[in-house]
Amino acid sequence: MTEKLLTRNVGVAGSATLAVYEQRGGYQSLKKAVTLPPESVADEVKKSGLRGRGGAGFPTGMKWSFMPKDSPKPRYLIVNADESEPGTFKDRLLMEEDPHLCLEGFIISAHAIRAKTVFVYVRGEFVKPYRMMQAAIDEARAKGYVGRNILGSGVGCEVVMHRGAGAYICGEETALMESLEGKRGYPRLKPPFPAVAGLYGCPTTINNVETLANVPFILERGADWYLTIGREKNTGPKLYCLSGHLKKPGVYEAPLGTQLMTLVNEMGGGLWRGDRKLKAIIPGGASAAVLTSAECADVPMDFDSLAARKTMLGSAGVMVLDDSVCMVRALERLLRFFAHESCGQCTPCRVGVDWIHRIVKRIEAGDGQTGDCETLLDVCDNMVGKTICVFSDAAAMPATSFVNKFRGEFDDHIKQGRCTLPEA
Repeated sequence: MTEKLLTRNVGVAGSATLAVYEQRGGYQSLKKAVTLPPESVADEVKKSGLRGRGGAGFPTGMKWSFMPKDSPKPRYLIVNADESEPGTFKDRLLMEEDPHLCLEGFIISAHAIRAKTVFVYVRGEFVKPYRMMQAAIDEARAKGYVGRNILGSGVGCEVVMHRGAGAYICGEETALMESLEGKRGYPRLKPPFPAVAGLYGCPTTINNVETLANVPFILERGADWYLTIGREKNTGPKLYCLSGHLKKPGVYEAPLGTQLMTLVNEMGGGLWRGDRKLKAIIPGGASAAVLTSAECADVPMDFDSLAARKTMLGSAGVMVLDDSVCMVRALERLLRFFAHESCGQCTPCRVGVDWIHRIVKRIEAGDGQTGDCETLLDVCDNMVGKTICVFSDAAAMPATSFVNKFRGEFDDHIKQGRCTLPEA
């Protein structure tokens, strides 16, 4: 795929304005959507195979179909714009550079599930994206794309922006709803699931920004066209966030399933220094299990291929580490983040994440003890699948993979009382 879709307006002068967006074909899909029954829009998205771009990769159209058809309660669409995963910055780019594409996707999707209100929950630190999105909403409302009677079609949709307070846990959909209702951001027990009893106890669907930005293209060109991009059961374009020891870090658009080393070498320009060698890659944000350099040779970057390798695409935050990196220190930095962000509701997470962080911090500081790695792995085993949400798993998975795949570095730290890697 050489044609850019999600990023086609990135870098275009005035790309955030309604005038430029309309000049480049914007809102044509919305004009088409409001003339169609909601079921037709939802069926087209389901047929396209679009999977959620927020991390789990759940089929979007199937998720929409869980909304009850006979509930008398209001229906809501929540846009998860609380992009908090370390190494991830794609949604921010879309909201800053092409807010009208995001907005068009939101409104079409709301129509598909018969929702009259969209809540966009934006990470608190995203001041610029918040302002850009709000400006786009104001422009669209003045032109008739947002409101009670969109373009005289009888279809109504209001869009409400809401800033969070910078809590990573509120990226989890039920914690997000709790926060949106004005409560502490604690994940909810399921069932009931959001489609049945979500925001304010009403039927609710929650999707990620990038996910919904795909919807205008699906409606414009059809599901059959969308199925030609990417791989089987992993269709469409994908935004990959490249960071770390690369010559050209940034956000790159490619078909879902593009080879990992193609992203690193061709799009990211390869390692930033010629005298360095690749050591490891975290393929899907901080909560994904790490891959060694030997494991990176043939890795299609899609949901199923990475799951088969016991890691995950997640938010597609690709973090590249060269051979100067101390893996003990790198893990300590990751676990410091998770220990700080645990909401504390569940004991295995509240205690476990802090415990494994303290162990790794002690090893990194040169005070490691024989048996520390075994203790760490045992604690991780008692964290996975033991809590209300998957935050605990998200901390345990990288910890387990770092220790298992780079055990020699951890053992050397413990034996020598220091890092044995040469100075960078």
